[in-house]
Amino acid sequence: MKFKCQQNQLSSAISMVSKAVSSKTTLPILSGIFFEASNNQLKVIGNDLNLSIETSIEATIIETGSVVIPARLFSELIRKLPNEEITFNIGENYVVEILCGESSYKIVGLPGHEYPELPVIDQDSSFLIDKELFANMIRQTSFAISQDESRPILTGALLEIENGRFNMVAIDGFRMAIKKAIIKTDLCKKAVVPGRTLNEINKLLSQSDSKGDLRISFDDKQVLFSTGDLKVYSRLLAGEFINYHQILPSEYKSMALTETDSFLTAIDRSFLMARENKNVAIKLEVKDDFIKITSNSEMGSSIEKVHIKLEGHDLEIGFNPKYLIDALKIIDSESIKLEFVNNVSPCIIRPADNDNYIYLVLPCRISK
Repeated sequence: MKFKCQQNQLSSAISMVSKAVSSKTTLPILSGIFFEASNNQLKVIGNDLNLSIETSIEATIIETGSVVIPARLFSELIRKLPNEEITFNIGENYVVEILCGESSYKIVGLPGHEYPELPVIDQDSSFLIDKELFANMIRQTSFAISQDESRPILTGALLEIENGRFNMVAIDGFRMAIKKAIIKTDLCKKAVVPGRTLNEINKLLSQSDSKGDLRISFDDKQVLFSTGDLKVYSRLLAGEFINYHQILPSEYKSMALTETDSFLTAIDRSFLMARENKNVAIKLEVKDDFIKITSNSEMGSSIEKVHIKLEGHDLEIGFNPKYLIDALKIIDSESIKLEFVNNVSPCIIRPADNDNYIYLVLPCRISK
């Protein structure tokens, strides 16, 4: 096996796939990166059996073949080489000779045929979605994915496709984020994708050209995200996701309309005082034309007032301010609606100008 490629292109490809290389594994071959040289292209793969990332770059292929090279050492070496053409020659016992300018290196590799094969997913069960839209859906929901491994199904987000409607839903037991979109597909499918996968997809999309479509393909156990020369495979989470429709209140008794930025900055300032207290909570008094936000701790207290338009009853309710800030930071609309039933039921936050985003947050007890 022998090939030549540019340092900057190879370094970029290695950076992409390294996110799926396992640093702790009982299979030594999974701590390496797979390379396959054929058809004037170099295929590059990282795989930890749960998440796999594949990309390819242009290369001058002198002799075809495959090899697995230890990821940590190899990626650091390639990153530090000058931006010149690099020649690779894989000899006996899979020793990789690397030539760049006046420098030469040798790294002991592993046979490519022993590397796990990637799953084959039928692309008939797939749909296209704008890359920017999908990245935004991840941004507006992923923070509400649970980190609690005792409920594995909640460590992922539900992707739900039906009748051209595509919903992404994340729940962590304290809040729920729902982002909705319209897509062109006849596919009806539900799948729970690990939060780690979605976060890596988001990073990869931000690094690449964000224009164009992303293809998402499913089977019962795997999902494939593909665009251009990038493919990301992931295992799906097994089990039944929470019926989130049952959690959403069917009506509200009070609704406050306010400016997103004004409410966010007031909550953010109140959080400064609240975080000094073991009971991280702030009190919202919804009355007349204002929401009064009160925060108390041993270090002091604060009062903020935000103008609102109120429909319905006055009420007092407490929240963890971080749960409010997380949602308010990612809502793109200038104004929001806050919908309340009472002071012990969830609050719904949604943009005032569309129904494409819903955020539900549970109240918390406030000390008197």
